[in-house]
Amino acid sequence: MTATPPHQHDVVIMGGGLAGLTLALQLKRRFADIDVVVLERRAHPVPHAAHKVGESSVEIGAHYFDTVLGLRPHMHGAQLRKFGFRFFFSEGRRDIDQVTEVGASRYLSVPSYQIDRGIFENYLGEEAARNGVRFVDSAMVRSLELAEDAHQPHRIEWSQEGKTHTVHARWLVDACGRAGMLKRKLGLAQANAHDCNAVWFRIGDRITIDDWSDDPAWRARCEPRARWLSTNHLVGAGYWVWLIPLASGSHSVGIVADPRLHPLDTMDTFDKAMQWFQTWQPRLYDELDGKRHLLQDFAFFRNFSYGCKQVFSGKRWALTGEAGLFLDPFYSPGSDFIAVGNTYITDLIAHDRAGHALEARAQLYDQIYHSFYESTLALYTDQYPLFGDPEVLPVKVIWDYTYYWGVLSQIFFQQRLTDMAVLGSLREELQDCQRLNFAVQDFLRAWSGVSRRRNRPVMLDQAALPWFAELNRSLNDRLDDEAFKARMRASAERLRALAMEILERARHDNPTLAAGELGTLLAEKPARLRSDAPSEAMLFEPG
Repeated sequence: MTATPPHQHDVVIMGGGLAGLTLALQLKRRFADIDVVVLERRAHPVPHAAHKVGESSVEIGAHYFDTVLGLRPHMHGAQLRKFGFRFFFSEGRRDIDQVTEVGASRYLSVPSYQIDRGIFENYLGEEAARNGVRFVDSAMVRSLELAEDAHQPHRIEWSQEGKTHTVHARWLVDACGRAGMLKRKLGLAQANAHDCNAVWFRIGDRITIDDWSDDPAWRARCEPRARWLSTNHLVGAGYWVWLIPLASGSHSVGIVADPRLHPLDTMDTFDKAMQWFQTWQPRLYDELDGKRHLLQDFAFFRNFSYGCKQVFSGKRWALTGEAGLFLDPFYSPGSDFIAVGNTYITDLIAHDRAGHALEARAQLYDQIYHSFYESTLALYTDQYPLFGDPEVLPVKVIWDYTYYWGVLSQIFFQQRLTDMAVLGSLREELQDCQRLNFAVQDFLRAWSGVSRRRNRPVMLDQAALPWFAELNRSLNDRLDDEAFKARMRASAERLRALAMEILERARHDNPTLAAGELGTLLAEKPARLRSDAPSEAMLFEPG
């Protein structure tokens, strides 16, 4: 590509990381003749293991990678299948077999993956080139000018090896991460109420949590020697620690904390983090102390969560991935929001190619995307103090999964994200689910304020809840419009039934606990148990 005459392309994507490369592949799968250019500032190939944080995927993102983009051979052959999420209430403890553990004893039906970002992004760059995407690495975007009307292209100036190039594009997508070029240019940055910090590093060795106890009974709770493949959370009041294995043989370790309880300056170097582990998670400290020489990197983010006023525009620009907004890594939603955002961008480009007006559709997609964002943000905002509660957090995890698998995942897996007619017919149910989620999150916080926080030496096995395992499996169903509507209405009923059980469980031990907004919503619309709704207890047996 040369400076004169300027080249014009259908789509220019600024940023060749996870969000940008997957969008390029999705566009090429949808339109074989589309002309896509990806400008990536890093040189390729990138290093394995210590490339980028964000290694754990969940069901929406995993389905996007292996099915929507057709990358299943790579995901199964070059990455690790994740053994779900797992939680240990191990603050200040070395006897991990004597604390409450939350997780599944076996793999559930729908896969997710632990992703070595270096391996994956190298593969995505190669796959994009094989599919006809013009992938340019070591390219630095210098300036951009957005089109003034529908007939003009956007103009992008970039440099590589000291030479300046100019390209024109009908569509411009910012996927350059937190640099957020379009966000800065258009003044779209938006703070949110979730204030947390994170530090992380990679160690060039496996952390095999299965070996942290010799107790045969504890080891027998799960599939043999599979715990290390989970995204393991070591939790305490105001923080959680992640342990994520990588296919390259390294392990990712991170601390995410509410600064009101665990300030960043107590952990913002590797030595400080190790001192912090010695106090708060001593068994992990023991594991890492002899591996200090295997440290591969160390980094931190202050106040990592943020919003964005707008991510899709009828003026033929969009933001995807961290160039737009970012929530929290607790449930690993980053790749989910890439999947949703890229699907909306692809559909907007399809409508533009068909000659349809874009403004109203782009505005609607932006509203829905932000609704998903607000629903998910509620899972984290002011919730970190209850993360050390062995009675309330397991209930929260069940609720959060039920909302995720029963509502958001169903919409994505059933390919209804862009079906405005069907989603419009479910508007009341979806709004009810969102309001109920907000109320439950508030109630969980209040419950934890009076909880006895009993830390029992048991495993709360999610796979032992038949309705829960079936909810996961149901993502694999293929439904017509009427069956999908019925599924979503059943999900709304299930959430109301679960909310009622949560309320009853909490008030059994704490009779004076106020029901708050949750009680009001349940009184207005009590659960009407359908024939396909669970009739058995939905929560783990109380201690």
